[in-house]
Amino acid sequence: MLQKLSISNYALIDNLEISFDGGLNILTGETGAGKSIILGALSLILGQRAESRYFFNQQKKCVIEGTFKIADFHLKTFFEDNDLDYEAETVLRREISADGKSRAFVNDTPVNLNSLKLLGEKLIDIHSQHATLEINDPEFQLLVVDSVAKHPDLLGEYQTKFRAYKKSTAKLQQLIDESDKAKADLDYYQFQYDELEKAGLSTHEQEQLEQELYALNNAEEIKRNLLGANYLMQDSDAAALVQLREAGQQLAALIKFNPQIEELQERLNSTIIELKDISAEIENIEQHTHTNEARAVDINIRLSLIYNLQKKHRVNTNAELLELQDELSGKIQQAVFGDEVIEKLQQKLNADKKELEELAAQLSANRSKAIPVIEDQVLQTLAEMGMSNSALKIECTTVSELTKNGIDIVRFLFSANKGHALAEMSKVASGGELSRLMLSIKSLIAKNTALPTIIFDEIDTGVSGEVANKVGQIMEQLSNNLQVITITHLPQIASKGNSHYFVYKDDEAATTYTRIKQLDKNERILEIAKMLSGDKPGESALQNARELLAP
Repeated sequence: MLQKLSISNYALIDNLEISFDGGLNILTGETGAGKSIILGALSLILGQRAESRYFFNQQKKCVIEGTFKIADFHLKTFFEDNDLDYEAETVLRREISADGKSRAFVNDTPVNLNSLKLLGEKLIDIHSQHATLEINDPEFQLLVVDSVAKHPDLLGEYQTKFRAYKKSTAKLQQLIDESDKAKADLDYYQFQYDELEKAGLSTHEQEQLEQELYALNNAEEIKRNLLGANYLMQDSDAAALVQLREAGQQLAALIKFNPQIEELQERLNSTIIELKDISAEIENIEQHTHTNEARAVDINIRLSLIYNLQKKHRVNTNAELLELQDELSGKIQQAVFGDEVIEKLQQKLNADKKELEELAAQLSANRSKAIPVIEDQVLQTLAEMGMSNSALKIECTTVSELTKNGIDIVRFLFSANKGHALAEMSKVASGGELSRLMLSIKSLIAKNTALPTIIFDEIDTGVSGEVANKVGQIMEQLSNNLQVITITHLPQIASKGNSHYFVYKDDEAATTYTRIKQLDKNERILEIAKMLSGDKPGESALQNARELLAP
């Protein structure tokens, strides 16, 4: 439901704000006063392209903002899919600068124009006497049938399972393609796998071998330095350990003079023990360090194999080679055992398809029962609106392939006059007739399904008298189930509204402005009387207006 519309700097509007009611909202005013301007501004937050030449002030940006109550429209999934914050009271805003650049927002989150349009279509349905596209859309026609069939849970279950079925079908085709490729490349994969398996690789082998080879290639230098270090620690005339032992002996002789020296002497002895351990380890490493040309040759051969495999497969580590080996193993398994996996998935798909066909048959049966009801009720409503010679036929054909909506294709055929063949509605009905047909269809849907706000833009053209009164009554009935906003020139329709808004031009200042005001009861009587008889209505017109407004 559209709660509030704010318009700034658009056409003849500098600043304007309208708050709408939940039922039937009437907009009236003289031709050219600006009613279509308000619709034009509204269309901007529904994703329509904008042109800066329509700005009231070319130096300022245009801002259109609409506040909607959306709790009843099951739109949380849409908000999640488009990464938007869901609010039960949602604000759509469009800002257009003087240079034509545009920005769109949903609850202050920037969105692209397409997202704004998709959301707008779920919130507002603008219908004029020239709007014939929707009524001829097979998706809309099927929606009409489904709304009267009253099977939303069944349809939802079918569509959920159909999406899963299509996803599994795509997965099956992927498996078949991969299996076919794996079979074609099996010998190649097997050769590569055998080569890697024969190599017997381990994750850190390369680093360990490189370190070992580096040590072998520098064994003489390593031994020389180890021997030198050990010599300086305990074998030379000024060896560190010799010097420290002598220092310890001298400290031991002083303990009797100063007990504190005993602790220092113990610490020095601990250091001597640690240095002796270090010296022993150095000696051990030195004794196990050898030049081994045969081992170096073996390591070089092994590393050469590793390097060549890495180069061949364009990787840098053994870990990557092992990962590739696992991948090749998987492809080989797929080539050998892929048919079993495919067969199991195919069996599941066959079972899923059978279940979908059963659900689709139920949907089809429900639709077949609903079609006569739709035909009768639409024709009955049309007759009330002065189109008693109308004929409506809904064709429902089934297809062999499952679709997202089942197995049915629906086609509405219509004739507005006796003796004329049934045909697609846009080809056999005038704008006014199509408007009344759409009104009758929408009123039928609204009894069974939550619809967005619907706006009728002068669809009452070509009707008058009692027919106009019937059109107004049907709009009034429609507004019991959804918000209706109607632009009209007919007093019979204007009198049915819960709220009445008067659009007018303000010419008192140097600049012309479009203004709007909500009329109170007395103002409504005067406005409807003017619609009946002109700018200066007499008492009979005023009394007629009172009668039209009487509950």
